[in-house]
Amino acid sequence: MPRSRINGNFIDKTFSIVANILLRIIPTTSGEKEAFTYYRDGMLAQSEGNYAEALQNYYEAMRLEIDPYDRSYILYNIGLIHTSNGEHTKALEYYFRALERNPFLPQAFNNMAVICHYRGEQAIRQGDSEIAEAWFNQAAEYWKQAIALTPGNYIEAHNWLKITRRFQ
Repeated sequence: MPRSRINGNFIDKTFSIVANILLRIIPTTSGEKEAFTYYRDGMLAQSEGNYAEALQNYYEAMRLEIDPYDRSYILYNIGLIHTSNGEHTKALEYYFRALERNPFLPQAFNNMAVICHYRGEQAIRQGDSEIAEAWFNQAAEYWKQAIALTPGNYIEAHNWLKITRRFQ
């Protein structure tokens, strides 16, 4: 039984009902519908913290999905899972792949910046200020891109850029 049919959360059930209606009325191929079903089930599993199951669904959705824009969101969600698991190198790879298909994902730029900033802080704790500065500079570049795409968002990042004199 698909995960979307067994979830007990009201919001998730509502999303599933609306998604099922849209799948019936929007003209799509059976492959696109199947890809979306896997994507939706991946999101539901991810929201419950079932990351292994979510990844299986996302990988299957990637196998079926042909639209680059839709693939970008699948890749982004895979990146989120790797970020949650502390697998930052893998997460960055998936965020990069998502941005290759859709360069208008400010949340991917933000998440990449957060990872770079975290690595900069780690380098400071290890006493390597040169490496830390490189990570912080990379974080700044990603945050600038996120802010450029969605002015008014990422206020804390914007303030950090100003305080550290990395914002022009």
